[in-house]
Amino acid sequence: MNIRLTLSLALASLWHRRRVLALVCLTLTLSISLLLGIQYLRTEVRHSFTSTVSGTDLIIGARSGQLNLLLYTVFHIGDPTNNVSWDTFQSLEDDARIDWLIPISLGDSYRGYRVVGTDARFLEHFQYGQGTALELGEGRWFEGVFEVVLGARVAREFGHATGDSIVLSHGAGRTSFSNHEQTPFTVSGILESTGTPVDQAVYVSLAGIEAMHVGWESGVAIPGRTLTPDQASERDLTPSNLSAAYAGLKQRLLTFQVQRDINQFNREPLSAILPGVALSELWRLMGQFENVLLAITGLVIITSFIGLVAVLLSIQAQRAHEISILRATGASPRLIAALQVFECVVLGLVACALALALSALLVSALGPWLQSQYGLQIRLRPLNTSEWMLLAAVPVVAGLVGLIPALGAWFRSRSITLGSAPGE
Repeated sequence: MNIRLTLSLALASLWHRRRVLALVCLTLTLSISLLLGIQYLRTEVRHSFTSTVSGTDLIIGARSGQLNLLLYTVFHIGDPTNNVSWDTFQSLEDDARIDWLIPISLGDSYRGYRVVGTDARFLEHFQYGQGTALELGEGRWFEGVFEVVLGARVAREFGHATGDSIVLSHGAGRTSFSNHEQTPFTVSGILESTGTPVDQAVYVSLAGIEAMHVGWESGVAIPGRTLTPDQASERDLTPSNLSAAYAGLKQRLLTFQVQRDINQFNREPLSAILPGVALSELWRLMGQFENVLLAITGLVIITSFIGLVAVLLSIQAQRAHEISILRATGASPRLIAALQVFECVVLGLVACALALALSALLVSALGPWLQSQYGLQIRLRPLNTSEWMLLAAVPVVAGLVGLIPALGAWFRSRSITLGSAPGE
């Protein structure tokens, strides 16, 4: 059987039926784009998720499970089971094996977004992605007690700019009736978008956290006990405790040793977790939905192939004259059947090429918008091995699907007896 002749005849046959098959090709292209897009998206989202924290060797908090500690420190979901005393934080700072510590204090909110008390070390040492440092898109890091730095999403959602005055709320609920109206904060800076929970938080100094809670010992503001900005500047606002701390070690080889020592700390019960391990565990628990989504997309592609079979079988009657001519010119039943398979394979290859082009166009066009609006970092990159395998499976399946009309064509051509056809 001449492969070049078969391919030439298959291309001519496809072109002759281009109007009908164009709709089938469009359906296949959209289905493949959907499958490829979901696989691509799940890979990128997983990469972005597991890179939410980078460069931090340990997260230290009160004794609890690693997922709980990860959720309230990184994703600002939930609350700590207990606090870490300031004395313990200072003793950890004195540990020669620890290079830096970032204090984290939680408890308040701003219109549903968490307020995070920290200091300049957060801007200096916190990293995400592949070791990307935080950057200010506008203004500067807070310096005064009543200054605040906003995450990119918070600033965008409420239209804030540097110099704006905001009032924080007592407690972490989305709706609060207890506001720190006596101590408004001024926006000193806005962070660049990171595509991480950093964008969804409000950052103030540890002194600011302490200052706005003076006079709130009973959970509500006591008149005459709250501080004014002038009074706060004259008062010692060293915190008594923290929610957690990020730690970077001088030598990563000591990570497990330091983790064990912190977990066995005798002054108070502490937990130290490896953020990368905890993120992978959280993704394993949350990532099952992606397999369901992938299965649904697979069913869409199967439906598209069934439609292809239906179209090919429906035009079989129209090809009776074509088969007679091919038999008269010496084509064997095997060649006629091969034409059907070749046509399906070529159709699958064309759909794959169009799907690749469409997917690349969508990623290039929507990537910046997804980053700015939803914090999803979707970058244009070469396909990985699993994605290429999914793409390569399409023409293979198309060829197998083509066997159904091919068998029909083979039986039909054998019933046409025009003498002894060569190659039969």
